[in-house]
Amino acid sequence: MGGLSKQGSDQAHNAGSGLSQDGQGAEVAVTSVYLVFAALLTAVCPVSGADVLEPLSSASSQPPVPWHVSGLPRQTKPFTRFSIEDWLGQRALRVEADRSYGNLLHTLAPTVQFHHLSWRWVVDEPNPLADIRERGLEDVTVRVCVLFDLSSDRIPFIERQLLSLQRLRSSDPVPGAAACYVWDARLAPGTIVESPYTRRIRFMVLRGPEGRLQQWTLESRDIEADFRRLFGDESKEMPPVIGVTVGADTDNTQRHTLAHVTALSLAP
Repeated sequence: MGGLSKQGSDQAHNAGSGLSQDGQGAEVAVTSVYLVFAALLTAVCPVSGADVLEPLSSASSQPPVPWHVSGLPRQTKPFTRFSIEDWLGQRALRVEADRSYGNLLHTLAPTVQFHHLSWRWVVDEPNPLADIRERGLEDVTVRVCVLFDLSSDRIPFIERQLLSLQRLRSSDPVPGAAACYVWDARLAPGTIVESPYTRRIRFMVLRGPEGRLQQWTLESRDIEADFRRLFGDESKEMPPVIGVTVGADTDNTQRHTLAHVTALSLAP
């Protein structure tokens, strides 16, 4: 999310699972590369964020600033398309993936004042082939993610070094933790899954196969409680929120999906 992507986190996932002899060599290599680029880390200008979340509604067909599209580093595949339109009686964000990958990102100035996230969403065209547990099938019809500035000392060593290097490649914030709420055509509500690409992204299924299509559904989440549930093995305290994303991808399954999101808001 933001700069945290599928491709960019393969190594972090592999390295974070444990250290064999090969893993020890990887640790040395990663540490060496990290030292080479350490000076550059302080030269990377942080992306400034807003104090509040801009509503996903606009008279224009384009999402309002500071919402902007974010993808993979040097992405060549199609981007998921985002636009504002009237849908089922609501002014809403259209999220359309067509063999594509992409997120709509809203950065925030680091804050711990927000504890609740709410929104309405509707899935019009799901992806029955996707499976968020498998790398080759890890696609999402629609996701809403909260990005956290998890302290580096809470992140396992190898993941931490690779995360630092990944941040060098991205002009958008690369969070230490991303809690992603998903609408899934396969798994039951309440299912929690670590991304098969990186432990920095963890999914919580809110709507499953029984979810009604083409009908607005209201969600309201206590993001502090959800953070503890998803990342409690690394931190018992919710770190600052640094952004929110809405996204979808079908680059693995080569499918077409359509969903809409509206009334997205953060509150104390």
